[in-house]
Amino acid sequence: MKHKIAGRKLGLPKDMRRALLRSLVAELFLRERITTTVTRAKEASSIAEKVITFGKGGTIHHRQLALAEIPNKEVVSKVFDQLSKRYSERAGGYTRILKMGTRKGDGAPTAILELVP
Repeated sequence: MKHKIAGRKLGLPKDMRRALLRSLVAELFLRERITTTVTRAKEASSIAEKVITFGKGGTIHHRQLALAEIPNKEVVSKVFDQLSKRYSERAGGYTRILKMGTRKGDGAPTAILELVP
């Protein structure tokens, strides 16, 4: 039984999975909308929500925590400068997952992961 085991493995080793999710979240913050599989979108959404919450904190410690999640200074500065102001009144739910259907090649369920305006 898989009691108290959080997260999805995505068929990847830990370091590759972490790199994949970091890059997905970085692209989400840069483009504000990405297309990926449903399971990857769900995992990336939780990381993105956490980083935006760090951005709303605004302290140096929160910036360090965000850089630990996404080691890209341009992306983190965008989160702290623009996105934290956009979501200052919002208590949570910064991302949205819209299911699109299946991918043609392998039939994987795809989704659009986007930041809520």
